[in-house]
Amino acid sequence: MKMLVNVIFPIEPFNSMVRNGTSGDIINRVINDIKPESIYFSEQEGNRGAIMIVEVPDASAIPAIAEPWFLNFEAHCEFRIAMTPDDLMRANLSKLAEKWNDVHLV
Repeated sequence: MKMLVNVIFPIEPFNSMVRNGTSGDIINRVINDIKPESIYFSEQEGNRGAIMIVEVPDASAIPAIAEPWFLNFEAHCEFRIAMTPDDLMRANLSKLAEKWNDVHLV
């Protein structure tokens, strides 16, 4: 399944790593290990950040994705399942609606 991974890097230790020239090498090493389908870098919550799409076979793959960011950058990681339009169609929303048709919002 595809997972959206949001990574937020705190200002420190990242600033120190930029200053001593290690940030780029470590980021490349992490990316080469995780092998995301895609990755983009951006500002998030006033910090440096990254957004990745990764393919995960099951939940046991999450630590191998998160730990390099945690251990190297003290980063904050968020994980979200990502569905394609085909995935959403296979969910059969109309059948779910029928199943829960008797439940009404107050």
